[in-house]
Amino acid sequence: MSWGTELWDQFDNLEKHTQWGIDVLEKYIKFVKERTEIELSYAKQLRNLSKKYQPKKNSKEEEEYKYTSCKAFLSTLNEMNDYAGQHEVISENMTSQITVDLARFVQELKQERKSNFHDGRKAQQHMETCWKHLESSKRRFERDCKEADRAQQYFEKMDADINVTKADVEKARQQAQIRHQMAEDSKADYSSSLQKFNQEQHEYYHTHIPSIFQKIQEMEERRIVRIGESMKTYAEVDRQVIPIIGKCLDGIVKAAEAINQKSDSQLVIEAYKSGFEPPGDIEFEDYTQPMKRTVSDNSLSNSRGDGKPELKFGGKSKGKLWPFIKKNKPPPPPPASASPSAVPNGPQSPKQQKEPLSHRFNEFMISKPKIHCFRSLKRGGATPEDFSNLPPEQRRKKLQQKVDELNKEIQKEMDQRDAITKMKDVYLKNPQMGDPASLDHKLTEVSQNIEKLRLEAQKFEAWLAEVEGRLPARGEQARRQSGMYDGQGAPTANSCAQDRESSPDGSYTEERSQENEVKVLATDFDDEFDDEEPLPAIGTCKALYTFEGQNEGTISVMEGEILYVIEEDKGDGWTRIRRNEDEEGYVPTSYVEVYLDKNAKGAKTYI
Repeated sequence: MSWGTELWDQFDNLEKHTQWGIDVLEKYIKFVKERTEIELSYAKQLRNLSKKYQPKKNSKEEEEYKYTSCKAFLSTLNEMNDYAGQHEVISENMTSQITVDLARFVQELKQERKSNFHDGRKAQQHMETCWKHLESSKRRFERDCKEADRAQQYFEKMDADINVTKADVEKARQQAQIRHQMAEDSKADYSSSLQKFNQEQHEYYHTHIPSIFQKIQEMEERRIVRIGESMKTYAEVDRQVIPIIGKCLDGIVKAAEAINQKSDSQLVIEAYKSGFEPPGDIEFEDYTQPMKRTVSDNSLSNSRGDGKPELKFGGKSKGKLWPFIKKNKPPPPPPASASPSAVPNGPQSPKQQKEPLSHRFNEFMISKPKIHCFRSLKRGGATPEDFSNLPPEQRRKKLQQKVDELNKEIQKEMDQRDAITKMKDVYLKNPQMGDPASLDHKLTEVSQNIEKLRLEAQKFEAWLAEVEGRLPARGEQARRQSGMYDGQGAPTANSCAQDRESSPDGSYTEERSQENEVKVLATDFDDEFDDEEPLPAIGTCKALYTFEGQNEGTISVMEGEILYVIEEDKGDGWTRIRRNEDEEGYVPTSYVEVYLDKNAKGAKTYI
């Protein structure tokens, strides 16, 4: 099967067909080029998408990626970035292996096609020239034959005519012979031209055209083979990246399988656990029974009732109050240590009986005790250095984080010191490299930094040890009271900024003169014995720990005892409570769990 033999007369159609084949190849090149642009655009969009959802550094989002689900999402973003890279590889390989090669091949194909069809046209022109020469010889031979025939007829006519002279006849005879000779020459020329044309035509249709058409056929077949190979390459380029894309998808699946809901739930506990225990049950308060009086109108001493105290909302007091139990807060000295045992006559001490009024009044008049403050947990403002404003568990985490940071800084400084020491040794062995004394200042500075960091780390480690010693064992509920970090309920003492001589609301100061103080106290003492309406109860409280109130204005409580709240904490760490009609006083807020009555006027809920 050859175009030269089968399509010997289809020169023009072959020219159109080969041009169509080149157009198809160029169309395929354009298709691949647009595919590479799509791959690049898709890869770029994937990278932008991955970058858009990447967590921003030093932001809250970065902290959220400690959860396994967020880690899996981050892995997905990274895998999608690699996935985009594979699409870039597809684009690059298609460009280098298909587009560039085919573009070069098309140029070669166009040049070869042009050369082949030029040779074909040249052969056609030669055949047309031979045909024209043959036609010319044929027409000349035909003309000469006709002229010779006319000359012969004229000679015969002249020879038959008796009236024509012999010379005219001879002339006609010679003319006829000349025409015959010319006809014979034309005949020979025509015969030669015909033979030559037939030979040229045979070579044209059996040699030149088949050869040219064979080259065109081979060219077209190479084009077809090349476009098929390009299509295979097109598929192979995709197939080559499939394993890597599969690995990217496997990475996403692996990250998804690594999601642990239990671990994430535990992280939520670690992030938000306060270390406090939930509030206990609320006691039933019976309002159907009348309020029982435990102290007579004229008594100046009281005794603790054995029955459960009743909530009192108003009415005149029939008994007289102690001089240190008044609406204005007296200066009770809070414990200065970090645990209840540090309070004078701590949890192990037996409860002391109330002293007579005269003795307490005299002591109150002549003594001016120096008191320390309880720093309550801050509800705003600057964060204290020891993180005492945080719940116990969160405080422990912050302190541990701070200790780890300081240890890293210490290790970094120690590595720097080692490096300087080694450099100094090199300078000592090779003085030409540098002066060893020039490193002494730097070495001293680094050593000082290490010492400072160690002191700082020891400080935070002490706070950490203090918190860890107070926290309950893992799995137990921690105490829920603000400012109470140990299992025995001691308030934190290291937050006390300074000593001051005042009551919780700061109404008494050391600068007052003795005379003014005695005058005020005497006036208050007189007022206390007037009929006065006690403060109404705004809620109840439960003593978490035993507190021995030995300072004026305080009241002793036993662990588990239920009392009434008549004045809430004003921010100084003290709460005013009442046991019965005549026994009131202040206790540290951290020693009691308060349940305020929402219906009480001015009540706030802390629980």
